Amino acid sequence: MDNLIGSNVGLVHLISALVAVITGVFVLIVRKGTKQHVKIGYVYVASMLVLNVTAFMTYRLFGGFGIFHYAAIASTLTLIGGMIPVIQRKKKGWIYRHFSFMYWSVIGLYAAFASEALTRIPETPFFGMVGIATAGIMLLGTIIFVRFKKTWQQQFASLA
Repeated sequence: MDNLIGSNVGLVHLISALVAVITGVFVLIVRKGTKQHVKIGYVYVASMLVLNVTAFMTYRLFGGFGIFHYAAIASTLTLIGGMIPVIQRKKKGWIYRHFSFMYWSVIGLYAAFASEALTRIPETPFFGMVGIATAGIMLLGTIIFVRFKKTWQQQFASLA
């Protein structure tokens, strides 16, 4: 278990990651704009913030700033990008902008989760598995996003 967690920061990171993965699924599948969506969404945002903060407190892998810290920066930026439209609700198209950034936030989280899972397979190339997991999830996320983009734009235009 120590190999999986490593420290109290690692434990908080793991718990926040699990909460984010679970709430990320629900945020994407529940009806948008409902009280349930908003409540679960705020739990997702809080867990992602904790996840990203603890990522910046973890240096076991490289002994310093590494590739996953850059991913945490990207993750934080998509999270902020998804919340700014919520704060500026009066701007036209805010719902679609919110949805788009939050979609990519969740997809990035799934890529990180898949990377973490695949690197745990014994005797596999670490960066190879990270690359496969990240590329595969991001490609799938892109295909889904491109496929449904017009539908989502129309759907969210009627809500604004």
